[in-house]
Amino acid sequence: MRTQQKGPDFSLEEAEHRAGRAPVAGVDEAGRGPLAGPVVAAAVILAPGAIPPGLDDSKALGARERARLYQAIMESAAVAVAMADEARIDRDNILSATLWAMAEAVARLRPRPAVALIDGNHTPSLACPAHAIVKGDARSLSIAAASIVAKVTRDRLMEELAERYPGYGFERHKGYGTAAHRKALAALGPCPAHRRSFAPVRALLAGGNARAS
Repeated sequence: MRTQQKGPDFSLEEAEHRAGRAPVAGVDEAGRGPLAGPVVAAAVILAPGAIPPGLDDSKALGARERARLYQAIMESAAVAVAMADEARIDRDNILSATLWAMAEAVARLRPRPAVALIDGNHTPSLACPAHAIVKGDARSLSIAAASIVAKVTRDRLMEELAERYPGYGFERHKGYGTAAHRKALAALGPCPAHRRSFAPVRALLAGGNARAS
């Protein structure tokens, strides 16, 4: 009989608290892989006595549950968000842009964290110690909360871009390279929201196919 996998908990944060390092921020991002739109990073400090029930990795939640938890997090936790736009991604590369957004989100947090738990295997340069936690959104409640805030924030930004640049379906695929997105991209050419440095977009631009703003 297969044992059900346990979701994220507060044990990593509690270990930091016992060591005298508090508050603890969880940090995550949304949007590293898409062909269009920004990458969004969020930093969250959960109040130990007011953690919203049901927190999980944003990818394990439906849109309605993410929206509900997003609101609960915003009402009960310290939250900061930062966005690296397409120009920064194209100039610096997606990893550097992601780490910049993470660092910016942490810098905007009030109160300032004593330590940050970062989802993934890279840490940005911060004013406080940082620990990279592989699959951290499935292990740490603070990182899970950050994943929800980043995902909901970015999805809403992509819905706004869908109104500004109709025809690509940003409101559905959120800029990811789905078959429908690639078909629209080939028909319409890249718009200003597309990442010029990503191969499918770069190939179209090389052929002189681009949509004006």
